[in-house]
Amino acid sequence: MSKTSKPDEKSIAFLRGLTEPRISRGDFMRGAAATLAAMILGGPGGADAATVTDWDAWWAAQKPTDKFVFANWPLYIDVTSTGSDHPSLDAFTKETGIKVTYKEVIQNNAPFYAQIAPVLKAHQATGYDMIVMTNHWELTELILQKWLVPIWKEKVPNFAKYASSSVVSPAYDPGNKYTMTWQSGLTGIAYNPKLTKREITSLDDLWDPAFAGHVGMMNDNTELGSAALLKLGIKPVSSTPADWQSAAAILRDQKEKGLVRQYYDQSYINALENGDLWITQAWSGDIYQANEKGFKDLKFVVPKEGVMIWHDNMCIPIGATNALSALAWMNYYYTPKTAGIIEDYVNYICPVPDAKAYIADVIKDAAVADSPLVFPSAAVLDKAHDFYAFKSYAEFQRWNGIFNPIIQA
Repeated sequence: MSKTSKPDEKSIAFLRGLTEPRISRGDFMRGAAATLAAMILGGPGGADAATVTDWDAWWAAQKPTDKFVFANWPLYIDVTSTGSDHPSLDAFTKETGIKVTYKEVIQNNAPFYAQIAPVLKAHQATGYDMIVMTNHWELTELILQKWLVPIWKEKVPNFAKYASSSVVSPAYDPGNKYTMTWQSGLTGIAYNPKLTKREITSLDDLWDPAFAGHVGMMNDNTELGSAALLKLGIKPVSSTPADWQSAAAILRDQKEKGLVRQYYDQSYINALENGDLWITQAWSGDIYQANEKGFKDLKFVVPKEGVMIWHDNMCIPIGATNALSALAWMNYYYTPKTAGIIEDYVNYICPVPDAKAYIADVIKDAAVADSPLVFPSAAVLDKAHDFYAFKSYAEFQRWNGIFNPIIQA
């Protein structure tokens, strides 16, 4: 399917939100959803919902089915020009005989988690055989509470064969025990060289007095704190509370000197397009879409200190009644053809590098195949860092207490 066959709602950034994973994490950390999660879980160390002790035996007892229910975000899979069919799902059904009930029910992580957590805690089925969750606190809780089914690796050989190194054994799920990445995105810097009057290469540029009042920073405290950690030369994934305090200190200094115009949600892209911002923290997908809309002057750069990478993940909730069918889809997705068909529509970072050749040679969409924002080079991915994976609710609250005041004050 070529890009010209997409529906009129082409701008995924505004409908699904290319930045939604990051925004929803910030909303969760600062809003009532955190309180709701604590209520659901009974506070730190909430009830252990696991009832299965031998997952090998559980998988061996599963019977093949001819259906499965797939919960995903809106506009996050390929569609026909009418928007009524999904060619990749139709091809899967034709090949396997498994009919997919596809539900676009995840608007962001926090409310969806709040919907399914009480059900999972009660050891009941959610009605979904596979869900897509970002590597946020919600996914961490699903893992900590043992509310996800460990993946039967023998049934997904294509993951080992085709997966990008950037999605193998992530910090939030070592060994990919529970998850396989659906799509990813980078958080780096975007700027307008006509306004900055020079090229941008470093996170230090976000602290440059020459850009005072025209610097954008994220209002997602995980993105904000992680950028400061990278500026200090600290890997977020292995950072400590002492490191978090050091990062907060340089963020407070940046703010007190009047460098920051605002702490933005997705609206930063509008401020960058209209010239209010000259330089800003940014998500790769937004800049791809801005360039597509005609804002060719805007550039996305991987600073020398590195970039953050986020992942949306396929996972199977406990109580799934069609788990083998879900595994069949996961394995089917991790092929160059299927990943390529979907990637040509969604334009995130593809977890299957070999899909690039399929898009270029078969779909013949050079704009997507050649985009470094869709298929980053190995050099860029080598500079991509995972976010800190909270080990407890107490750690989660501690991070919030350090970085939230910078945004809220």
